[in-house]
Amino acid sequence: MARILFIVSGATYWILKDGTRYATGYWAEEFAVPYKKVTEAGHEVVVATPGGVTPNVDMMSLRPSMAGGEEGALELEAIIRSAEVMRRPLKLSDVRLEDYDAVYLPGGHGPMADLAIDADAGRLLTAQLASGKPLAIVCHAPASILATRIHGESPFKGYRITCFTDEEEEGVGLASRAPWLLETELKEKVGVDFSRGPIWEPYMVEDRNLITGQNPHSAAILADRLLEILK
Repeated sequence: MARILFIVSGATYWILKDGTRYATGYWAEEFAVPYKKVTEAGHEVVVATPGGVTPNVDMMSLRPSMAGGEEGALELEAIIRSAEVMRRPLKLSDVRLEDYDAVYLPGGHGPMADLAIDADAGRLLTAQLASGKPLAIVCHAPASILATRIHGESPFKGYRITCFTDEEEEGVGLASRAPWLLETELKEKVGVDFSRGPIWEPYMVEDRNLITGQNPHSAAILADRLLEILK
C-alpha cells in the first residue's frame, strides 16, 4: 500500500482583474475521481492545504451540466462526503515528504488564488521533483509551479507539461476577466515546454517523474497512470 499526499487549495474565491471575488475552490471531479481510484486500489490518501484550512469545493463543479448529468453530480458529492481526510487536512508547512510515495494536486480555480503564491507549496513541489517520486498535477493546479521560482528561476524550466489552456479559459468566459492566464504565465515565467490536446478532451503529459493533465477530464487518466507507477 502506498501513501499519496493530495495538496489541495484552501481558497474560496479568486480576485479578478476588476477586483470582484469569483467564488471558487477545488474542482469536484479532479479530487473525487482520483481519490476513489487510489483508495479503492488500497492506497492511503492524506490531504494537506495552506494553513490546514478545510478545502472548499467549487459548487459549479457539482452542477449536473458540469458533472456529466444528475447521476454524475450525485456520485461526486457522495465521494466527497465520504472522504473524511478532507475534514482534517494537514498544514502544508507540517508535511514531511519522506512519508509519501507520490504527490497529487487537483485543480479548480482555487490554486490560482493560493497555491500559485504559496511558499510551502513551492518548496514541496521542488523537493518532490528532485526526489524522483511521482508528482501528478492537473488542470489549474500547475499554477503551484509558479511558487517554485527563486530569483525568477524554477526547477521546472524546460519540463514538458500541460495545464488548463488559455483557450479553455476563454471557453468558460473567464479569460478576459482573469488577472493572468495559466498557460501564458507558465510559458513566460517558468519556461516550460508546453503541450496540449483538443479542448475539453483528456490529455496527459509525462516528463521524468512529472505527470500533468490538461483539464478536469484528464484527472482520471492521471490517476490510472499513478496507479501503474505505484504497482
